[in-house]
Amino acid sequence: MPNETTEPPVWLITGCSSGLGRALAQHALERGDRVAVTARDRAAVTGLASRYGDRALALQLDVTDPASVAAAVQACEQAFGRIDVLVNNAGYGYLAAVEEGEEAAVRALFDTNVHGVVTVLKAVLPGMRARRSGRVVNVSSFGGLAAFAATGYYHATKFALEGLSESLAAELAPLGITVTIAEPGGLRTRWAGASMRQSPVRLDDYEQTAGKRREATLAVSGRQPGDPARAAAAIAAAVDTGMPPLRLLLGSDALAGARARLERMRGEMDANEALTTSVDLGER
Repeated sequence: MPNETTEPPVWLITGCSSGLGRALAQHALERGDRVAVTARDRAAVTGLASRYGDRALALQLDVTDPASVAAAVQACEQAFGRIDVLVNNAGYGYLAAVEEGEEAAVRALFDTNVHGVVTVLKAVLPGMRARRSGRVVNVSSFGGLAAFAATGYYHATKFALEGLSESLAAELAPLGITVTIAEPGGLRTRWAGASMRQSPVRLDDYEQTAGKRREATLAVSGRQPGDPARAAAAIAAAVDTGMPPLRLLLGSDALAGARARLERMRGEMDANEALTTSVDLGER
């Protein structure tokens, strides 16, 4: 991965208290990189950081608090001189049929999964732009490509992140900064377990759709096929390449699901081609 010096690259990773963020921080540290290991509760990452001496910096960072974000970015840059790789990983899921969603909970979800990413980006990008170098990894999900019952609001945040990331990639490419959207399938993390939130509202009319999928989503916790440590290694390998991919699917389930989604879209487009093209202005 290119940077201005021969020193190991510097990572800032949000959401390192568990799951993919923690696995990625540990992977980068194990290979000799320097990492700002962050979490809303700094105590959740001090143990991990303490094992790697001055190459690790444990920081409190709440993506919904701009002052917290600014302080963490400043501390990282003061300690390590720069940020080479930003990983926007902090986020969580929310279970509810669309009609069952609670306004305050949905706003909080967007504040973390979307607006929080923007806050961190705006704090880190000035340094990357000044150096004309950097890697941005925005952690989305296979759920940023396809949507299912009961997770509509979560999908909405990830669809938003995907669109934001595509535009960001186009804007940053001429400045020597790349953007990768990481799209994990089912990783064996706490996403479907302790980290999952859900609406207490349960409407009978949705029990056979959203209701059933709520239960299925919670039941899969601890049985997902994906390994967070291997996902972390894949992200690091992509970051190291001369031209990281815009999208990086993580897991065979994500790959199969994405291919099926593309085929369904292609079939629907082809079936409606005549209706679609009928909108064009004809010869005058």
